[in-house]
This record gives sequence, C-alpha cells and structure tokens, in this order.
Amino acid sequence: MTADVLSQDLSLLIPELLLACGAMALLMLGVFMKGEGANRLVQWLTVGLLTAAGLAALFLVTGEGTAFSGGFVFDSLARFSKVAIGIVAAITMLMAMPYLQAEKLGKIEYPILVALAATGMMMMVSANDLISMYIAIELQSLALYVLAAFNRDSLRASEAGLKYFVLGALSSGLLLYGSSLVYGFAGAMGFAEIAIAVESGPTVGLIFGLVFVICGLAFKVSAAPFHMWTPDVYEGAPTPVTAFFATAPKFAAMVLLARVLIEPFGGMVEQWRDVIWILAVLSMGIGSFGALTQTNIKRLMAYSSIANMGYALVAVAAATQTGLWALLVYMVLYMISVIGSFGAILSMRTREGMVEQISDLAGVAQRNPGLGWSITALMFSIGGLPFMVGFFGKFFLIYAAVDSGLMILSVLTVLFSVVGAAYYLRVVKTVWFDEGEVEFVPAALSIYWVTRLAGLATVALLPVVGWVVYRAVSVGLTVL
Repeated sequence: MTADVLSQDLSLLIPELLLACGAMALLMLGVFMKGEGANRLVQWLTVGLLTAAGLAALFLVTGEGTAFSGGFVFDSLARFSKVAIGIVAAITMLMAMPYLQAEKLGKIEYPILVALAATGMMMMVSANDLISMYIAIELQSLALYVLAAFNRDSLRASEAGLKYFVLGALSSGLLLYGSSLVYGFAGAMGFAEIAIAVESGPTVGLIFGLVFVICGLAFKVSAAPFHMWTPDVYEGAPTPVTAFFATAPKFAAMVLLARVLIEPFGGMVEQWRDVIWILAVLSMGIGSFGALTQTNIKRLMAYSSIANMGYALVAVAAATQTGLWALLVYMVLYMISVIGSFGAILSMRTREGMVEQISDLAGVAQRNPGLGWSITALMFSIGGLPFMVGFFGKFFLIYAAVDSGLMILSVLTVLFSVVGAAYYLRVVKTVWFDEGEVEFVPAALSIYWVTRLAGLATVALLPVVGWVVYRAVSVGLTVL
C-alpha cells in the first residue's frame, strides 16, 4: 500500500482515529494526574472529544468511498450516523457526570469506555465486509459489558454485566457462525462481492448464514426473541449507562442491520423479509404487553425499547430507500425522546438517593410543573401520540411499509401502537392525577436542560420532520 493510498484511506477514518487516539491520550492523562479534579477534567474532555468526532464526520471528511481494500465505507449513511452517534454519546456523557459524582463512581474509566464504545459504533455504521463488521461490534460490546457492571459495589449491576456478557457471547457465536457460512457459500467477505454472489442465485447455505447473522444482530438491538437481557440490564446498570445503552448502540446496530440486509443481501429480499417480519411482530408484541405490568420505570423503558425496535424493523422490512429514510428519522426521534426520558429518571433523586418506581412520580406535575410537562411530552412522543414528532416518525415508517405492500405488518404496527399507548398514558396519569409525597432534590443543570430541551423538541421539531418526510417521499432522496 503506497503512502498516498494509505493517506486517502486514513482520511475517511478521521472520526474513529480522533476517538481512539483521544481515548488513549485521556487515559494517560487520568493516570498521571489522578484525583477528583483529573476525573472531572477527563469527563469534560470526553464530552468535547465525542462532539468533535461527530462534527469531524460532518465537516472534515469531505469525500466518500471505501478504504482498506473495501473493508470500510464512508457514504452519506455513515456520515449521518456518525454525527448522530457522536452528539448523542456526548449528551449521555454530560448527563452522567452529576450522577457519577453523587454516587462516588467518578472514575476515569467511565468516560474512556464511553469513547471506545462510540469508536466501535462509528466503525459499525461504516463496516463493509464481514471481518470489519465483527471487529466493530466486539469493540463496542466489550466496552458496554464493563459499563453495565461499572458499579462494582452493586449486586444488581454485577448481575446485569454478567447477563449481558454471557448472552453477548452467545450472539457473537451466532454472528460468527453465520458469517462463516456466508463466506463459505459466497466465496467472499466484502459486501460488494457477496452481493454479486447473491445475484447469481441465493443458495440454501447463504440463506442459513444470513439467518444466523440476523439473529446475532437482533441481539444488539434487543429484538425479540433475543431480548431477554434487556429488562434486567436496564434495571441493574447505573441509570446513565442505561441511557447510553438505549440510544447510540441501538441506533448503530440498527443502521448496520439495514446496511447488511440492503447492500450485500439486497437480492434476497424475499428470503430475509419474512425473518424481519417475524422479529418485528414478536418485538412489538412482547414489548407492548410486557410493559403493561411493569412498576419500575427503567424496566418499563426496557420493554418500550423492545417494542420500538420492532417498529424500526418494520421500516427495514420495507427494503426501499423510503424505508431507510423512515428508519433514520424514526431512530433519531426515538433517541431524542429516550434521552429526555432518562433525564427525567435521573431527576428522580431524593435526599436518601435514587428512586425508580413509577409510583414515585405521583403528583410531580404539581410540585415541579416543568418536569411534569417534559415527562408528558416525552411519553406522548415515544408512544406515537398525534401532534408529537414521534407520531410522524411512526407514520413515516408505516407509510414505507404500505408502499412496499406490507399491509398486514402495517395494521399490526398500528394495533400494537394502541396497546403501547396504554403504559405511556399510565405514566402521565401518575404524574398528573395521583397523589404522592416524594420530594425530589433539584436536578443538576445538565440533566435539567437535557430533559427540558428534549421535551420541547418533541413539538419544536415538527416542521423539520415534515420537511424531511416530504423530501424523502416526493423527491426520492437516496441514503445508500
């Protein structure tokens, strides 16, 4: 590889190089400085690093193309995804800082692990062959395993980390087995070469391999029936970690799943669409009905996440550019609402410590109207109730499914959305109409503003969402 080719390849990896090298530099800084001041400095620098990586994908990487013999791709989908991942990871890190200080967990390892996980996510959305896909997933996953059990003094956190690690190892095995089958029957690892092999006619071996790959990726997005880790990990992990799990990793894994299905296996739509169809219906059903009985707000958000990943899979099943646009719009709007919701959960702190029961929100609207209105707007948006951005995000993906002829799946999406509205409305009812005496201490400024701005965004972003939907449908903008 000549110096010019190497330089051109590395120019496409500026965000990842910035994060990886920055994380190592911050690790050395934290080790040599030590003390509480060093921890706070590393945390703030990590927020800046994550933001810089997202902006680098937008402004510093000017071209598009592939790198390292086609194993890495930078296109409009990768650019959009990396900007979203960098900004969302920075916001969740900003929300985590007051919690880490209050719970005496402000170690330098936390921000370093977040930065490394974000590096893996950015590599995931640019993966262009089976090896780079697996390496990126494992880089993200190894950091997330440690984050889940970051509170070593908590039995719940240790249990969450262990469950996530064991089931994550199982998903890695499924992914590797499926990748080996695909390589064996396609004779190539690159997505472009696999697409050529698929065009010549899908074989039984390729179909089996693809099913295993889908199963491995379904675990990463917590799609049913690979969702079993989600409620326990969401509940047991520290709340900022749960907020991180529920946003950027889900987004990156869903984008990777869409890329894998549409690019190398685009010629096998009829074979894999049924698998996605089943995963979507199971996720929507288990998530919606499972959330109805929850009393812990973090477990409710876990089942809500399972259901919402089912809705996102409806857009993937459409297998069109409109469906891909619907997926991106829906996932971005979902992340905004979820970040705000976990900001509200982080605001549930009394003088004795954090509380997590839904009943603890009773009467919050009377004692703290700003928090009450924010929770209401966020719950309505995640639930897809009319006149909130979440509604139009869900409407767009249903439109994409109908446009692809998936009428039954579209009807089921609407029906499960009605079921899902029940548990979101239950939270709103608790906030406004139940009586309670739990007094929350004032939230830190970062948590306060994230919660309020996310709640405001559920309404303020309506014109932007409308414009994006109009352009995607009428003009037919392409993402891949």
